[in-house]
Amino acid sequence: MSVSSSAPVLLVELIPGSPPLTAIKSILEDANIEVVLQNRLCLNEDGHLPADSNSMLAPSLIIHSLDQGMLTHDASWRRYPAPLSLDVPFIVAAQNVDAAQIRTILELGAADFITPPFTAASILPRVWRLLRQKAVSAETNVKLQEKLALQQLGLVGESPSFLEEIRKLRLVARCDIRVMIEGETGTGKELIARAVHYLSSRSDRPFVPIDCGAIPPGLTESELFGHERGAFTGAVAKNPGLISAADQGTLFLDEVDALNLTVQAKLLRFLQEMEYRSLGSSKIKKADVRVISATNRNLKEQVRNNEFREDLYYRLNVVQLRLPGLRDRSDDVILLARHFADKYAARFHQPHREFSRGALQKLLLYQWPGNIRELENVVEGAVALCDGPIIRVADLLLPQEQSPDQLSFREAKAQMVNEFERKYLVRLVRACGGNVSEAARTAGKNRRALWSLIRKHEVDVRELRDGLSETITRKPSVAGRARKKCFTKSL
Repeated sequence: MSVSSSAPVLLVELIPGSPPLTAIKSILEDANIEVVLQNRLCLNEDGHLPADSNSMLAPSLIIHSLDQGMLTHDASWRRYPAPLSLDVPFIVAAQNVDAAQIRTILELGAADFITPPFTAASILPRVWRLLRQKAVSAETNVKLQEKLALQQLGLVGESPSFLEEIRKLRLVARCDIRVMIEGETGTGKELIARAVHYLSSRSDRPFVPIDCGAIPPGLTESELFGHERGAFTGAVAKNPGLISAADQGTLFLDEVDALNLTVQAKLLRFLQEMEYRSLGSSKIKKADVRVISATNRNLKEQVRNNEFREDLYYRLNVVQLRLPGLRDRSDDVILLARHFADKYAARFHQPHREFSRGALQKLLLYQWPGNIRELENVVEGAVALCDGPIIRVADLLLPQEQSPDQLSFREAKAQMVNEFERKYLVRLVRACGGNVSEAARTAGKNRRALWSLIRKHEVDVRELRDGLSETITRKPSVAGRARKKCFTKSL
């Protein structure tokens, strides 16, 4: 067994080249462990290693050799382990010492001790154990810091589909690459955009969000690029625009699919040159802005329908983050509900609220078409309505017609199976390029049986075969059903 470490093991002894030191050095190097020798462990005023040539890279472990003479006549060694024990594991190679002295060594902060004869069997297990503990501790500390940072940004969740996207945040935040965030309404797209901004080097600059779908089409260009006084009827004052407000920072374009083609063309030019002109002005302005966009629609389909410029789509969609719906993050429902309960209890100056078992069951069974935003609203209302420390079923105001908690076991199971079959078929047929025979072989089903499922769930194989996105119509019109029947028969 061998251990390699990116940081070396520091060997310290007052008499370099002594037989014990040489023996320990040889044992470690034979195990492929990098070793650095130092005559005396000198600490700075803060009790840490100075950044000299022998300690430019912080050691992963320190082994200090002491004998009884040093313990009796040189008390300076006593200050070595204590300040270092919190950061660097410390082993004392104790020569000719008794049990009381070993106890004193451990009480002063040493992680372990070794005594002669110095052999691989007595040294390496201790070294490997401490190196492994330090590595695990460092990894755990990094994960804890990341989790706390995400919670501070309002990002709560532990489901794999959510964490898969969250892990990309630090990567995309470290450079000014453009990000497209896709997800259903209420999945937290603006929170993700803010996280990218606050994790980036622009965190001390403005974050300017704009809901493109909430602005009247005729005013979008003015809101983005600004206008001069008198540029159009009603322009009684100069408006610098949101791009100017976001200079050196981040501009977040929510519902970017709502931009009309004229504004799209002007936005494309800005992204290419980082230059723009306000309405009514001939002066070209520059702005250093990072653009993050978001949509809850299928932009590729809009491109095919000539509703969204293809060149702008590729400019904005350099890196894509896809946020799962809350129904696909069922493991996070309770975690989020408790997070919101704590949030609103503090805001309303109320004591901590916990959920009853029935309330938790109701939260888990609901499908959450409004995703996290809907869950937050429901929990906020429950905290306000609750007259005790426990949030009960009656405090959760959910639409009865959409909540499956009233279904029988058989009905709920059928609903889940039906949903699974539909999603599985779409992924399967798309993965097989629309080839139903190949899809049947992959699924281990008869081709006729697979076609029966495709018709049942009304999956448009032709559209998937042509590389189009998922199109599933639950309740098509009479004409649509007739066309689908003709299409499936022709295949």
